[in-house]
Amino acid sequence: MQQIFLVTFPFFALVLCGYMAARFRVLHLDAIPGLNGFVLYFALPCMLFRFGADTPIDRLLDPGLFLTYLFCAFVMVGLTIAVTRRARLGWKDASFGALVAAFPNSGFMGMPLLIVLIGPTAAGPLLISIIIDVVITSSLCIALAGRTVGGGQGVVLSIKSAFRRVLVNPLPWAILLGGAASATGFTLPTPLMDTVGMLADAGSPTALFTIGAVLARSQLTALAGNEKTRASGDILTIVALKLLIHPALVLAVGHLAIFFGAGLDPLALAILVLAAALPSASNVPMLAERLRADTERVAKIVLLSTALSFITFSFAVAWLSPSPAFHQGE
Repeated sequence: MQQIFLVTFPFFALVLCGYMAARFRVLHLDAIPGLNGFVLYFALPCMLFRFGADTPIDRLLDPGLFLTYLFCAFVMVGLTIAVTRRARLGWKDASFGALVAAFPNSGFMGMPLLIVLIGPTAAGPLLISIIIDVVITSSLCIALAGRTVGGGQGVVLSIKSAFRRVLVNPLPWAILLGGAASATGFTLPTPLMDTVGMLADAGSPTALFTIGAVLARSQLTALAGNEKTRASGDILTIVALKLLIHPALVLAVGHLAIFFGAGLDPLALAILVLAAALPSASNVPMLAERLRADTERVAKIVLLSTALSFITFSFAVAWLSPSPAFHQGE
């Protein structure tokens, strides 16, 4: 367990550094969008492209992993909305609660962390989870949030908005281009590949630092707006759903699929479980702010899940690591 903490500590320490820098205005709040833009449009796409290009195409097109993770995402969205709607929460805030419960921080945090823990083998399952979360899970929750805006017309507008966000999001395109390079054996010219490599190498520390800064900014923005959390009692519930129920569900569904002959690779399933055990995605508070949801509530969930995941994620790694399959990628 101590060895696992030694590996995970620097990653969470970088998140804390970003949070403290923004909280105490060492990093000006106006600079955070630029920092986030560098990670989102340059460093992280290059990292995902490189891992996609280096991953055998059959690992990127694993239907068993895809369907397992997708089914669990749908269950998490439905379960979270069912639980939070009992508190008479509106569809918009219930949908954003579902999004932070089902959408782990696989890109900014999971990719660098699991690559260090497991090795390059972790890239394939993680890329599958990122595609599902960015394209399907987020689009579904945004569409459900539109139920409060003009009824059916609001849902249609939300679906269109979600589709536009997918089209301009560079992460799915980076994964698809990397997969195409893997399938065709295409390689970029050396100078371009070296440039991609430099940006990819900058992605991990910058992304982790940016997570903390974004969380601090979301919290400060919510407080400055004098927003009041309308359903603060559900925050711990959603954090528990994210950090405990989500990975347990992926593990249970995966083993059930194996029992019925799905042929899932145990190591790949373990990677999906650890992806689900990650904290909530740090970009959701910004999305909630744009769509005028309860930003303070979402920011608190993301912040608390990030803080607690240092313990819960490390224990998940310790629990899964005795399996021989876990070490195949090392």
